[in-house]
Amino acid sequence: MAKKAENNGGQQKVVAGYVPTLQKKYKEEIVAKLMKDFGFATVMQVPKLEKITINQGLGIATGDKKLIEVAQAELTAITGQKAVATYSRKDISNFKLRKGMPIGVKVTLRGAKMYEFLERLIAVSLPRIRDFNGINEKMDGKGNYTLGIKEQIIFPEIDIDKISKVLGMEITFVTSTTNDEEAHALLKEFGLPFKNKK
Repeated sequence: MAKKAENNGGQQKVVAGYVPTLQKKYKEEIVAKLMKDFGFATVMQVPKLEKITINQGLGIATGDKKLIEVAQAELTAITGQKAVATYSRKDISNFKLRKGMPIGVKVTLRGAKMYEFLERLIAVSLPRIRDFNGINEKMDGKGNYTLGIKEQIIFPEIDIDKISKVLGMEITFVTSTTNDEEAHALLKEFGLPFKNKK
């Protein structure tokens, strides 16, 4: 049986032939369930998860360049893929911001790495949130969902004794449908713990 992943200097390398559990579940269970629930005529109509983007806005980094490097290293450890810096597009004098200054870090996950991250997020990280009782149901009106995380320390890859600053992030799930109801059903089937409607 193919090994799951090898750690390659902080970056996980997915070994050829390995299929993450949630990717298998999508093909073997979720597709059939959504076809039945929504009355889709073909498999091609069933929504799929296209990518997951993780963004950290670091406006405070305008006065501390090292913070960008630290955030990049942390996000790389969390996702298993190298995080890249994001830069401001214009000058904003009120925030002492000049065009081209680093203001955050981001990662875009697809394929096996995306499913791997999703599995760890659902099974390990979200349950570590204090007083956790589910995530907000609000979709964006275009079939995508953004989850706000207040502290990066919910991820086991982060050593709480070594962090210099508690940082939040936004995790966006981009689906192939523009229908919120279909996208919500897809994410729920993957196991995202949405709050139960009253």
